[in-house]
Amino acid sequence: MTSSTVRKLRVLLVDDEESIRSVMGKEIKRMGHDVTLCEDGESALPVIESNSFDAAILDLRMREVSGWDVFEKIREVAPETDVVINTGHGSMDDVVRALRDGAYDFLRKPVQLYEVAAILGRIAEKKTLENKTIALESRLKAVEGETQLVGNSAPMSRVKTLVEKIAPTDSTVLILGETGTGKELVARRIHEVSLRAEGPFVPVNCGALPESLVESEFFGHRKGAFTGADQARKGLFEVANGGTLFLDELGELDKAMQVKLLRFLESGEVRRLGENEPFHVDVRVVCATNRHLEEMVDEGKFREDLFFRVNTFEIHLPPLRERTGDLPLLAQHLVSRKLKRPLEQCDLITPDAMEILLEHDWSGNVRELANCMEHAVVLSGGEQIEPDHLPASLTRGSSRSGGSPLAFSGTKTLREIEMDVILHVLEKHGGDKPKSASELGIALKTLYNKLNQYEARRAAG
Repeated sequence: MTSSTVRKLRVLLVDDEESIRSVMGKEIKRMGHDVTLCEDGESALPVIESNSFDAAILDLRMREVSGWDVFEKIREVAPETDVVINTGHGSMDDVVRALRDGAYDFLRKPVQLYEVAAILGRIAEKKTLENKTIALESRLKAVEGETQLVGNSAPMSRVKTLVEKIAPTDSTVLILGETGTGKELVARRIHEVSLRAEGPFVPVNCGALPESLVESEFFGHRKGAFTGADQARKGLFEVANGGTLFLDELGELDKAMQVKLLRFLESGEVRRLGENEPFHVDVRVVCATNRHLEEMVDEGKFREDLFFRVNTFEIHLPPLRERTGDLPLLAQHLVSRKLKRPLEQCDLITPDAMEILLEHDWSGNVRELANCMEHAVVLSGGEQIEPDHLPASLTRGSSRSGGSPLAFSGTKTLREIEMDVILHVLEKHGGDKPKSASELGIALKTLYNKLNQYEARRAAG
């Protein structure tokens, strides 16, 4: 883990001895953490209700509201907080009881500061691993392993050079390009060769998030913050702490969330829904869009100040039709990935099949090519790929003509006919959802909702 990814903790210190609060408060700050001081248990309870902490150091023996009461409150409203008990009475019974109830560790007065530093260091490592686990869970459907930017054409060579220069910095990056050109791959590559490579890479599709839950997804929420918030949840910015957050389809964010994103980029602070105090996270933001943000600024749909803030560096990804010289290598690479064989064993595309690939216009870019090669590999049984192994839309040239008309069965329901139209338009545009939504005359979020409903019906049989 590099120094840039050391976890900064939010620590609550509750002790009724002013001298201990003063010394430990200063030392915990010196260790690089944020600390909130409470002089007794009574003052700590409302602080716990309205804020979240990574760790809490509690004096057990206090007047009125004891450390046990504070401990119970933390277990109730913030079970993700690691509690360290601090007792000066030498009672091992207290220690055993606290550890049995879920305390992380204990300290004995007089406290040794190196012990505090060691315990907080272990908690920081634990939180970092927890965030990595959450981030990995969000990537279960993604292709793992080192990301490769395939292609030696002049446009791709420029992209690779920019990535290598930009990656070691912490600057924000805006990746521009049509749908299917590989914007997430470029973002992932930037992360992998950056100083944050050991931290999490967290991708999020802004266009696929329900409007009512966008803020909670980004910043997290407190238990009970809104109806249905049955437990506290970390937001994506917090999950990406120490790493990179990739915001795809940035242009789909509404103006309210644009303001909140700008505030984060300027301050590095987030605040969970239902909490009063913000906290700092160390996150690099990489954005991507297939939309023309400058035009959206002129139309009043995208904030100009946010536009200037996210495009410190711009990377323009060329469409596949502008780098057809890369297509043979790309196709072979995709075959290799599907078959899980070394690249040199995957030169399977016959000249006739390659000619068809080179003549296609690839409106869906690399994503469409990937679907095509998966189709061909399955039909060829992993052997030589002939023209008749390619999708029919390529061999009959339907991509250039717009495809064959749909034929509807009289036995289909209106919902089924609607989905046939949607899937046909998606295929026509190579999976490009914004283009498909535009042709269908519906909002992008409506298209996502209909596709999600379709998948749910299929799963239900």
